[in-house]
Amino acid sequence: MGEDTDTRKINHSFLRDHSYVTEADIISTVEFNHTGELLATGDKGGRVVIFQREPESKNAPHSQGEYDVYSTFQSHEPEFDYLKSLEIEEKINKIKWLPQQNAAHSLLSTNDKTIKLWKITERDKRPEGYNLKDEEGKLKDLSTVTSLQVPVLKPMDLMVEVSPRRVFANGHTYHINSISVNSDCETYMSADDLRINLWHLAITDRSFNIVDIKPANMEDLTEVITASEFHPHHCNLFVYSSSKGSLRLCDMRAAALCDKHSKLFEEPEDPSNRSFFSEIISSVSDVKFSHSGRHMLTRDYLTVKVWDLNMEARPIETYQVHDYLRSKLCSLYENDCIFDKFECAWNGSDSVIMTGAYNNFFRMFDRNTKRDVTLEASRESSKPRAVLKPRRVCVGGKRRRDDISVDSLDFTKKILHTAWHPAENIIAIAATNNLYIFQDKVNSDMH
Repeated sequence: MGEDTDTRKINHSFLRDHSYVTEADIISTVEFNHTGELLATGDKGGRVVIFQREPESKNAPHSQGEYDVYSTFQSHEPEFDYLKSLEIEEKINKIKWLPQQNAAHSLLSTNDKTIKLWKITERDKRPEGYNLKDEEGKLKDLSTVTSLQVPVLKPMDLMVEVSPRRVFANGHTYHINSISVNSDCETYMSADDLRINLWHLAITDRSFNIVDIKPANMEDLTEVITASEFHPHHCNLFVYSSSKGSLRLCDMRAAALCDKHSKLFEEPEDPSNRSFFSEIISSVSDVKFSHSGRHMLTRDYLTVKVWDLNMEARPIETYQVHDYLRSKLCSLYENDCIFDKFECAWNGSDSVIMTGAYNNFFRMFDRNTKRDVTLEASRESSKPRAVLKPRRVCVGGKRRRDDISVDSLDFTKKILHTAWHPAENIIAIAATNNLYIFQDKVNSDMH
C-alpha cells in the first residue's frame, strides 16, 4: 500500500458525459450487490444505472471481467408537496441491494421522501404459437381456430426487465438520509434527521417508528441523525450517528421505541483543539459495520475512526484524511464545503479502509501496516490498464516534483461516494458525473 508497492490498475472507467456536466448527471450513491457481480449507481436526475461484471474470458482465464452497463431506469421523478409547498427532488440518496433469493435481483432506492423496491429480471426466451393470438399479439377471430397447439419457448435476445414491486411512501416528515436492510431479509429501516422507521418488505402502508429524537419544542433541538445501519449478523442491533459526533447502538429487544440506547460511543473533545468549527467538523457523515460485525467505521470531516463494539470511551484507531485543511476551515465554511458528507468503506477482509477527499483524491489506510496512500481518480489516469500513482499534498516548505500544493486543490472536485467489492480488491469511485472502477493488478486480498 505504499508508494513503492502500489500496483493498483484501472480495470474500467465509465465516463457518462464527455463535454459538460449537468446537475442531473452527478452520481449521488454507489453500491455493490452481495456477490459483487452487480454495481448500482444513482444520480441527481433520479436514474439508476446497473453495471454487470462480464464473465472471465476463455482466452485469458485469470483476467478479471470488466463492468458494463446492464440496465438503466428512471427510479424517481420530481414531485411537489402541495400541503407544504415543497418541491421534492428526484435525486437518489441511497441504494441498497437485497440478498438474492432466486434468479431475480432486488434493490431498494430512495429519494428524500419515497422508498421503492425494484425487481431486476432477465428474459432470453419468448413463447410462440398461441392459440388465440397471432404473431403480433392481436386476438384471432375465434371461428378460424380449428385446432389446439402447445405454445413453445423460442430463444430471443437477452432482455433485462426492471419492474417496480412496492412503493413505501409517507413514512417521513424530514429528508431520508439512509436505508439499511436487516440480516433477517424481511425488514429494513429508513432514517431521516429526527426519526428512524422499521419497515417490512411486504407491507407498504405502515412502518414502526423505532427512534424519535424530535423534542417537544423544536427550539430545543441540539442534534440530528446523520446515518444509520443494521448490524450484519444480529437482526436486533442497529447503530445511528449524530451531528454531534456520537454513535448510539440500539437493541430492539430492549424496547419497542429505542430512544434509550444500549451503548453510546463518543470521544471526549480535546480542549486545545476547540474552535468555532469544532461541532461542524465532528458531525459523523457515515457509519459502517465491519463485515465481521465487531467494529464500526465512521467518517467525520477530517478523519475516519474505527470503533470496537466493546469499547465506548474512544475509537481504537483514528486516521487523518486531509489534516492539511485544518488551517483552511474558514474558507471551507464560506464556500459550504465544510458541510460535505463523505462516505467510507471497508474492504472484504476489514483490513483496509477507504474514503474520499477533494481534488478527486481518495485515501486508503491499511490497518495492519498503518501505511496510507492518496490516489487520484481522473481522466488523465483513466487509460485502461494504467497504474495509479500515489499523490501527495504539501503544505508550504519544499515541494517534490509531483507534489500538489494545498492552495491549488480543486474543492469542486470531490469524491463523496465510494464502494468496495465484498470479496475482491475492486473499488468503485464516484467523481462528480464519472464512475471509476479500479482493481488490483494482483488478484489477491490486500494485506
